Amino acid sequence: MTDLLLDQALVEEATKKSGLVWVRGDGVAESGVPSRPVWHVWHDGAMCLVGDGPGEQPLPGLVDGGTASVTVRSKDKGGRLVSWSASVVEAAPGTPEWDAAVAELKGKRLNAPDGEAVPERWARECRVLRLVPTGGTDALPDGSLAAAPPATPATTRREMPAGLPRLLLKRRKRG
Repeated sequence: MTDLLLDQALVEEATKKSGLVWVRGDGVAESGVPSRPVWHVWHDGAMCLVGDGPGEQPLPGLVDGGTASVTVRSKDKGGRLVSWSASVVEAAPGTPEWDAAVAELKGKRLNAPDGEAVPERWARECRVLRLVPTGGTDALPDGSLAAAPPATPATTRREMPAGLPRLLLKRRKRG
């Protein structure tokens, strides 16, 4: 019982202090879709998110009644601090849960294009989700979960052309 309470306290405190967490809906875990970074607020025992609307963060795989995996990073080092499982609950606009979550989210939303009218836009175009912890913490993996970088035509720096030093020296002598 004590371990469960300590885990819950760790989840809440780490999530509150981290401005960015990594979330993956368990419905997309099998399809190879990676976790996504999302901004959030902690309110009333759950992590609250807004997204899936124009100009807001995407929330793929997070469905009402589903589950999600949340990974919280350390604020000072940026590494994985704790992972936890959550149940996803979508708040309906106009409900007390929605109003409370939006009041918190609105204060943390940076650079909102519509300023004080953001709650009305969220009610029309976005989803507000609460990710409620379902228990203790998940075991952290032993190895890195970093994905291989995608293929790109970009190259690293090449050797300097042979004639370039002479061109540069001529310009200096003229000046």
